[in-house]
This record gives sequence, C-alpha cells and structure tokens, in this order.
Amino acid sequence: MLALIMAGGRGTRLGMGEKPLVRILDRPMIDYILQAFESAGHEPIIALSDNVPMTKNWCRVNGVEYYCAGGLGYVEDLIEFTRETNERSAFLTCASDIPGITSRTINEICMKYSQSGKDSCSVWIPEDLVREISFSCGYRENIEGVKACPTGLNIVKGSMIEEEQDELKVISDDISLGYNINTPDELSLFEKFLKSDRKGIF
Repeated sequence: MLALIMAGGRGTRLGMGEKPLVRILDRPMIDYILQAFESAGHEPIIALSDNVPMTKNWCRVNGVEYYCAGGLGYVEDLIEFTRETNERSAFLTCASDIPGITSRTINEICMKYSQSGKDSCSVWIPEDLVREISFSCGYRENIEGVKACPTGLNIVKGSMIEEEQDELKVISDDISLGYNINTPDELSLFEKFLKSDRKGIF
C-alpha cells in the first residue's frame, strides 16, 4: 500500500530548523518513519512543500520519492496529492513527527482496516498513555468509552478524498505512538525512550 508521509509544514514550535531533518540519536526524524513503512512492506512517498527545501534536498540525495505540494495545510496537501496523482485506492497517511511508529503497528492497523470493510481508518491512543509519558493531548475524543488522542496515522480512500468516509476508529496500546514531537523537551523524552529497553521494538 502507498504510504504518504506529510512533511510539508513549517514545524516552527520545535525551533530547530526543518522538523523532518531534526536529528534524533544522529538520524533525521523522517528516517525513522521511512524505515517503519519500508520494513512493513509499504511504498512511502514524502509530501513536501517549499517550506522545507532542505528536506527536499535530503530526499533527492537519498533517493527517496517525494511529492511537492502547495504547503497550504495538512488536509489541503493531502487532497492536492490525491487529485494530482489520481490516486483512487486506499492509502496510508502519516504525520512526519511520530518517529516512534513501528512496522508491527502499521501492519496491525492495515489488517484491522482490511477486515473492517470501512472506507477509512484513524488510529488513536488512550489519553492516559499519553500522559504517562509526560506528553500532552491537544485534541481528544471519547471512543468506546475511552478518552483517546489521534496519533497521526490514518488510512483514506483516494476515490472519496473529498467525501465523508465511513471510518474505522482504532485504539492502539502502542505507547510509542504517543511520542508526537513538537518541543525540545518532547524530543529529549523520545531520545530517552529510544535508549531504554523499549528500543528493541524498532
């Protein structure tokens, strides 16, 4: 399945240059996400914009496929990509600031989606888990009685990109999805996570 990694935003809150290229234990953040999708057997494409010229150059140098969008916003760039490439099938979308994502979790979500018969899928993590790792939840929903936060991992159907889609909402207990990096403190917490015993999940 195609996997579109959304990396065209400015990412100013982190204050460390272009967010996809911020180093985490001597690797660019975007590289962790690419590796997860490649290891899961999917075909990653990075959605960029003029906001991230150095990331575009990094993709060229490393032979990573990319699409240059208008940089108007997450949803706008997603719709633009789908229209311009005429992508009709279901495909994965992923934020570029969740470097804890793993191939195992990606494959679990794809399996649940394929079995559901739904048009689209969104992945959530319990708010309690997010707070457990000292992160905050900017948006939450009550899903099956659980207060949950969106992770940034989704599946959408290209042929219905501008329509309301019948959505499967999956709650994941993979704590690594809770590491949504927006501040230097959050970056430091994730580096500690990687150095812990949990680093083997990658």
